[in-house]
Amino acid sequence: MASKRKQFEVKENETIEQCLKRMDDEGYRPVKRTEKPVFKETKKGANPEYYRQAIIFEGVLK
Repeated sequence: MASKRKQFEVKENETIEQCLKRMDDEGYRPVKRTEKPVFKETKKGANPEYYRQAIIFEGVLK
């Protein structure tokens, strides 16, 4: 049985509209949007630096 909720992350080379279309194609509709910072490690022992903002949609089955 398929899960009633699923998370969809907007990929690096994808627009929000493309992600929402992908959700729709899989039969989900968005109910929640979350944004989280993504950090990357530049040098061993150094503080991580900001890389990009990750956008995650939570969808429920239609």
